[in-house]
Amino acid sequence: MTSTYAVLSEGLEKRFGEVHALRGLDLAVAEGTVCGVLGPNGAGKTTAVRLLTTLLRPDAGSARVAGHDLVREAAAVRRRIAVTGQETSIDVDLTGRQNLRLFGRLHRVRGPAGRTEELLDRFGLTEAADRPAATYSGGMRRRLDLAASLIRRPDVLFLDEPTTGLDPASRTAIRHVVRGLADEGTTVLLTTQYLEEADRLADDIALVDRGRVAHTGSPAQLKALVGAHAEVVVTDADVLAAAAGVLDRLTGAQPSFDRERNAVGAVSTDPTLTLPVLVRALDAAGVPLLDVSLRPPTLDDVFLRLTETGGTETTETETTAAGTAGEVKERAA
Repeated sequence: MTSTYAVLSEGLEKRFGEVHALRGLDLAVAEGTVCGVLGPNGAGKTTAVRLLTTLLRPDAGSARVAGHDLVREAAAVRRRIAVTGQETSIDVDLTGRQNLRLFGRLHRVRGPAGRTEELLDRFGLTEAADRPAATYSGGMRRRLDLAASLIRRPDVLFLDEPTTGLDPASRTAIRHVVRGLADEGTTVLLTTQYLEEADRLADDIALVDRGRVAHTGSPAQLKALVGAHAEVVVTDADVLAAAAGVLDRLTGAQPSFDRERNAVGAVSTDPTLTLPVLVRALDAAGVPLLDVSLRPPTLDDVFLRLTETGGTETTETETTAAGTAGEVKERAA
C-alpha cells in the first residue's frame, strides 16, 4: 500500500453459511479524508467494517489499513484505528471525566489526564465533566463516546451512524468535530442514515450494493450520474404530449406522466440545460404552463437510482469506504 491510502483492499469476501455477505469488495480511501458509506440494508456495509476493524476475518481477498495487513498484522491495525458503533461504550455510572481517564488507562495513553481535559473541551463537555454519564442527554453521550474513541489519536476512525436519533443541534456539533478531525489528518469512514449529512461531510462516497462497491466518487460526481429532474405542469391534459415532446428532445430521457396533476417530468444529465432554456423551448412549442421546475439531484436521488433498494443479502444493518476493482489496482500502481 502506498502512503496515499489509509484503506486499500481488493476482493474482500465473507460468507455466513449460505449468505454471501461480501462478493469482492474493492476499496481505496485517501488519507485525511471523510469517506461516506451508503447502501441499502443488507448491502454488506457492516460486514465490511467488521472486516476492516479486525472483528471478522475475510474468507478471500486482502486489505491494508493504516499501512498494515488486515490479517497478518491485525494487532497493529487495532493500534492505529478507533471505532464508534451505534451503541455507546461508556459506563453511565461514571462521570464524563472518569470515563475518558478510564479509556486512557486501558489504552495506555501517556498523560491520560491531560488528554482527557483536551477532549472534554473539544466536545463541549467540560461543564458536565463531573456529572454521571447517566444524567447526560443522548447527544452528550454520543459526544462522550466519540471522545473516548479519540483518546489515542487514531489514524483511521470508523463511525457507524454516529448521529442517529440525535436532535439537529447535536448532529451539527458531531459533524463539526468529524470535519475537524479530517482537516487534522485523521481518515474517517462514516456510515449514516442521513444522506444530507454524507453530502455535507464526505469528500468521497462509496455506494455499497449486494456485497460490492457499485459506485464511488465525490457527492457532485455521483449526482452528475443521476441528473437534474425537470417537471412541467400544464393547464390542460391535451397539451401533455407536446410538453413531453419538448422534455424528450431536451433531456433525451423517457418522460414520466402524472396525469392527476397534468404534469410530466424527465431526468436530464445535460449540464447545459437550465430553467430559462426549458421555459423558452416550451413557449416556442406553444405549451401553456402552470408551473415549470428544474431540480438538481440530491443524494437521495443517487441512492434510489444507483442501488438495489430493499436488498436483503444479509440480516445486518451495515459499513465501508471507496473504490472499484479497477481503480484500486490503478491507484495503487
